[in-house]
Amino acid sequence: MTKTIGATRADIFEYVANQYGTQPEYLWASAPDYAVLRRQDNRKWYGIIMDVPCNRLGLDGNEPIDVLDLKCDPFAREILLQQHGFVPGYHLNKLHWIGVLLDGSVDKQLAYQLVDESYAIVCSTPRKRSDNKN
Repeated sequence: MTKTIGATRADIFEYVANQYGTQPEYLWASAPDYAVLRRQDNRKWYGIIMDVPCNRLGLDGNEPIDVLDLKCDPFAREILLQQHGFVPGYHLNKLHWIGVLLDGSVDKQLAYQLVDESYAIVCSTPRKRSDNKN
């Protein structure tokens, strides 16, 4: 029996705490296990971990599975969706978010790389400005 090297919820929480000082934020009483990962500098989300019934992700079964939604380049997203362990972003813009299954099917290093890319994308996203020209 081989030991899994796939990413889990605990692995992601440990990685983002060490890499970015991020602590998960639990924002919804109705979804107490949904954890938002937010940049400290601009307060934008770069990830969210949710436990979602498999059938809502297009998978077989009704049991909940942890999924990590990350911001993703649309081209890379299309490539990732062809691989096992990836689904369209759940409850977020399907063009710019990818779902990473945290059931051990996605290698930790790949998951960490995608977290880093999402963190960088959110940094480079310009904030909307209000123009008060009269």
